[in-house]
Amino acid sequence: MKDYKDIYKEVDRKIKSIMTSKRYQHVIGVVNTSSKLADIYGEDVQKCRIAAIFHDYAKQFTKDQVQQTILEYCVKLDILEKDSIQLSHSKLAAEIAKKEYGIYDEDILNAISFHTTGRAYMSMIEKIIFVADSIEPGRKYPGVEAVRDLAFHDINKAILMIYKHTITHLLNSDHKIHPDSVTARNYFIDKNKEVNI
Repeated sequence: MKDYKDIYKEVDRKIKSIMTSKRYQHVIGVVNTSSKLADIYGEDVQKCRIAAIFHDYAKQFTKDQVQQTILEYCVKLDILEKDSIQLSHSKLAAEIAKKEYGIYDEDILNAISFHTTGRAYMSMIEKIIFVADSIEPGRKYPGVEAVRDLAFHDINKAILMIYKHTITHLLNSDHKIHPDSVTARNYFIDKNKEVNI
């Protein structure tokens, strides 16, 4: 298997050629933010950088590219993911990382797969990519500065705050909420209660 640094360079070149400049800058923002969080929380920086560079690999795929990837790699999507590139792109990117680039590390693949919805029992790498995606420097939404500050001190509380913003936005926009997000939010509410007991 190739070295993670070599894979990173290869994927960086690829996404730069297929993404808009704005999307590419977002991805690099997630890479840099995840590296900082990895340092703080004692996580493997190279694994976080690989997960981050892949996380939006399929975000700008056409419908044909989505269908081709699903068929070629037998990607399993639930009913909500099938109807939304916002949800399906993460699962597609994880399969591409595995099948095209030989990445089999479960932490990396899960971090890519669940960076949009999150889930209960996330590993630290999963938490880092989930949070970095929401707080990278290009993100601008009400309350983002508070989430950024919290992320570097208490990642679990930052995750809860992200869910509050995201779920409120989805409710106000009449969008569906993925069950993984609801379950994860409940899980992190309980985790924070345990800490405060």
